Amino acid sequence: MDIRATSDQDHDVFVETLHAAFGRFPETPAEDGGGVWWAALEMDRGLLAVTPEGRPVATAGAYSFELTLPGEVLAPAAGVTAVGVVPSHRRQGVLSAMMRHQLTELRARGEFLSVLLASEAPIYGRFGYGPATYTQRLTVPRHRAALAPRRAGGRAGGAAGAVPDAGSVEVVRRAGCGEILEEVYDRYRRAQPGALSRPSRWWARGAGQPPVARAARYVAVHRDADGVPDGYATYSIDGQGDAVTLTVDETVAADDAVFTALAGFVLGHDLVGRIVFRHFPPEHPLRWRFADFRAAEVSNHTDWLWVRLLDVPRALTTRGWSGDGELVLDVDDPFLGEHGRHLLTVRDGKAACVPTDREPDLSLEVGDLGAIYLGGTAPSTLVRAGHVRAHRPGAAALADALFRAGRPPHCLHWF
Repeated sequence: MDIRATSDQDHDVFVETLHAAFGRFPETPAEDGGGVWWAALEMDRGLLAVTPEGRPVATAGAYSFELTLPGEVLAPAAGVTAVGVVPSHRRQGVLSAMMRHQLTELRARGEFLSVLLASEAPIYGRFGYGPATYTQRLTVPRHRAALAPRRAGGRAGGAAGAVPDAGSVEVVRRAGCGEILEEVYDRYRRAQPGALSRPSRWWARGAGQPPVARAARYVAVHRDADGVPDGYATYSIDGQGDAVTLTVDETVAADDAVFTALAGFVLGHDLVGRIVFRHFPPEHPLRWRFADFRAAEVSNHTDWLWVRLLDVPRALTTRGWSGDGELVLDVDDPFLGEHGRHLLTVRDGKAACVPTDREPDLSLEVGDLGAIYLGGTAPSTLVRAGHVRAHRPGAAALADALFRAGRPPHCLHWF
């Protein structure tokens, strides 16, 4: 079995092999080659596994992204994608060989973070990835969708009153507002931990899922008091009669007030039976704004972005931190056969990380470190689950305080 890098000349065979792995047939691209989810593939970052007879049997690729870390730090990250093995060659070690080859190449390129969306949760944990962000679906019946006036005072029994939104919302079609979507999303992702960049190439080629894809959508665009776009919600309406559903692909907003304004707009849409938010941040406060707290039904709570650390000291010293303290982390990497013990020292939001022979505070695998890296999973949760071992009282609580992000991480991007 030979694993080799791909080039632009391999594009068609790469796409055909990948689709064969999943038992699908490729869609027909537009005349410019865009409009399909693989239109933004970076063929200089692809891998192809080929049998001695020259038959392609497996693929793996990567995108060049920026990942927003706690502290609003933008870090390069390889977005692993297009991973597939044709059915005739599964369970023969091909996938493990591909993953090991890819991780080695990513390190050779100087990259220290790798991310992916896991098609099946059991697969990628064994390669050192951990679930770092989560998402869920929120469904609201239209007849129970009223938002209560926001309380102006913080004391019990205080007066309640609506806080007026100085902005405005307008409805446009997706085809006519690509630049607005790209600009608003880019501002949003720079401040949101766990968010990934969407390179201009993605928007131009209509790669991915709506609203990046060219599928027909309406867009509710929020503008601030000066008329500058600072949020949007893309949506479609399907069904008939009482089953008419307004589905929001994603809501991107500069702050909670803009998010609420956009949510209020779609929740107030006439002639729909229910409103579904496909990618709703698990800890978002919108549910507290409903007049009926039980109006919103949460479902499909699931992992989204998985993180893999390729260089532990570099990764830990790049992100921002909360509080001050010291932790000795004993990190095992079973897939790559590596082990390291690191002294993490956090002061004033910055960290130093050096090798140490001190006794560990926490022992964990690199996938568990990936899970807690963005602040979306508390170290103490993994201690309680038996994934992480705390060697002294207070170690898990200190880790919780240090790894916590200023705002919960969330990722909207599909790749």
